[in-house]
Amino acid sequence: MNSSARAFWLRSPGHGELRDVLLAEPAEGEVLVRALYSGVSRGTETLVFRGGVPQSQHAVMRAPFQEGEFPGPVKYGYLSVGQVEQGPDGLIGRTVFCLYPHQTRYVVPVSAVTVVPERVPPARAVLAGTIETAVNALWDAAPLLGDRIAVIGGGMVGCSVAALLARFPGVRLQLVDADPARAETAEALGVDFAAPEDALGECDLVVHASATEQGLTRALELLAPEGTVLDLSWYGDRRIALPLGEAFHSRRLTVRSSQVGTVSPAARAGRTYADRLALALELLADPALDALITGESAFEELPEVLPRLASGELPALCHRVRYGDNG
Repeated sequence: MNSSARAFWLRSPGHGELRDVLLAEPAEGEVLVRALYSGVSRGTETLVFRGGVPQSQHAVMRAPFQEGEFPGPVKYGYLSVGQVEQGPDGLIGRTVFCLYPHQTRYVVPVSAVTVVPERVPPARAVLAGTIETAVNALWDAAPLLGDRIAVIGGGMVGCSVAALLARFPGVRLQLVDADPARAETAEALGVDFAAPEDALGECDLVVHASATEQGLTRALELLAPEGTVLDLSWYGDRRIALPLGEAFHSRRLTVRSSQVGTVSPAARAGRTYADRLALALELLADPALDALITGESAFEELPEVLPRLASGELPALCHRVRYGDNG
């Protein structure tokens, strides 16, 4: 076995590097995976890259195979797709998804990988983690037939939620974003688009994913009486002010959070993390979701690419990382 690999590490906030890694021989019940693609979860990973994880959230924010500690040095990431090179006979050669950081090859327990359905291209499967977040959000939100819904924030999570909501019959749905370029993405997903000032009101549900104070305020403004804002944004160490005076109480509005770290209690009894991820991968059979991948670079370029993603110089929804000869 070739026991060497390379991994991307955040050396300190704003500074990344590639490091050599020595791999142990896979033990019984483990697999050796050769990475094909990984995805940069732009919102969370660029926040980590900037050193914006609050001290109080260091434990909560740990990725399953993270090494090191915030703010750095730390090896962070959780959207990896690869091919099993060693392990049980039934898995050798199979394409799998794993919540692993950006690394060329890695050894993990068999229970940590999920087989990618054959009808889902490996290059699209990097979206599994974000689609899983959207699945959990919709379990939390429990939208009904005929609901009037807005999704505020056309980033990776917001677009994923909108893409799944577009499959619900009878809903009035808008993707709302200040960037008019997101209209093209919305069209590809089969979703109506609106600028914040033009968004339709009287919403039963607003899913907020812009990670801005202005977006969350606008979400409250768009609600019908008794309506709910489901907030998916992660603000890191920033404080957010909200207009909870005015008509907030008289209209009996609700603001609630959703986070993928726990399987929604609204899901069918007994649903597990594995069930949720398997469902997300099945949903990725839809080729329209390719619209969520808006950039790609080679693994070797990550130390130069992540600062550009974090600064906004390189705009992207999901930025895909390519390994080896997959270009």
